[in-house]
Amino acid sequence: QVHLVESGGGSVQSGGSLRLSCTASGFIFKFSTMKWYRQTPGEQRELVAVIFGNGDTDYHDSVKGRFTISRDNAKNTVYLQMNSLKPEDTATYYCNRIQYWGQGTQVTVSS
Repeated sequence: QVHLVESGGGSVQSGGSLRLSCTASGFIFKFSTMKWYRQTPGEQRELVAVIFGNGDTDYHDSVKGRFTISRDNAKNTVYLQMNSLKPEDTATYYCNRIQYWGQGTQVTVSS
């Protein structure tokens, strides 16, 4: 059974940094495309970053240059390093693989 467990959210001031982690189980992680989404109340989930099995990455335009997605295949973990955080980054962040989702972790950025 697939499990995705996020951690690392919290509250920071504008300009601060956070690192989110998502530990996966139940599938062959090293070949899998992994994604981070975020969602605010009343809005649809938005794709923030993706990392492919070969290590290639892509980002939403709003986070390019500030966020970095990475993976540690030995730990079955994908990370999202978030720097220069802005109040508009405030959201619940979710780890995703195909139709599977984590429980989400809250990120709050105050001005």
